[in-house]
Amino acid sequence: MRAEKFKVADFHCDVLSKMQAYPDINFDNDPRLDVTAERLAYGGVELQCFAIYLSATRGKLSFEHVLGQIDLFRQKIVSTDGLQWLRWKEEVGNRLVGAPPQAMLSLEGVDGLEGNLFYAQLCFELGVRFLGVTWNYANWAADGVLEKRNGGFTEKGRKLVEWCNHSGMLLDVSHLSQAGFWELADLSSRPFIASHSNAAAICGHVRNLKDEQIKALIAMDGRMGLTFYPWFVCDHGKARMDDLLKHIEQVCSLGGEKHLMFGSDFDGIDTWVEKLEHPGKYPDLIEQLLRYYPEDTVKGWMYENATSFLSVNLPSQVSKP
Repeated sequence: MRAEKFKVADFHCDVLSKMQAYPDINFDNDPRLDVTAERLAYGGVELQCFAIYLSATRGKLSFEHVLGQIDLFRQKIVSTDGLQWLRWKEEVGNRLVGAPPQAMLSLEGVDGLEGNLFYAQLCFELGVRFLGVTWNYANWAADGVLEKRNGGFTEKGRKLVEWCNHSGMLLDVSHLSQAGFWELADLSSRPFIASHSNAAAICGHVRNLKDEQIKALIAMDGRMGLTFYPWFVCDHGKARMDDLLKHIEQVCSLGGEKHLMFGSDFDGIDTWVEKLEHPGKYPDLIEQLLRYYPEDTVKGWMYENATSFLSVNLPSQVSKP
């Protein structure tokens, strides 16, 4: 099978924060973006997750900023002739031939929820389906991975996890502290994901996951999205596609062949894996993978592992709370 015929799911990009900073950006083909509608189509990306990331350069992070990015998503990404919004398990892969790609909304760090679970509920009602508890530092819910004290969840944070489990909001542990990861593994009654993290055994960056964390994700039938930020791919920071394969091998050696997916972090990075600078290059990555792995395995990593998780764990439109 030719690489161009493979479907791709990408679980993390930061287009929305760029759009909020530069309101004149055109999603179709703006050169300031890594991810554009044209590149998604060329790369065979049939599912793209858009993160709501609030940069500290905006000053105090507020729910108003979260709403602003949701509105950008509604107006510029999933408008009438735009991508198709994926919110419910019944919609997973449910597309007509030739239809636009599907798009999901995630929240990268709950700082902008201001400790208010009503704001979390509003995000759910407005279509957000994944919630990353922290960015790199501490917030009202938990510690991020760069907090030296390596704390876990606050009392409000534990109530947030309980609400997520009840509502159907899915949880994402990329950027969460190690202590927070293990506390969440105990607290959560549902599997979670790491949307954009790599294997620490291959590259020792603090954002990458230890083997025991990867094993825990596998045991709960969660998912791990390998990311393309060079400093998370190799220790010297100048990464090639072959360097990504080392992370794939590591996760598979731990039993994670069916749990791997990709979360590029396009538009959230300022350096790129060589020859993998935007989603239009996904066919080149697929061709590289097909040199070493069977087609069915590669199809799983590129799309099917992600969508099989969503088809089970997204909330149901029929029985929504």
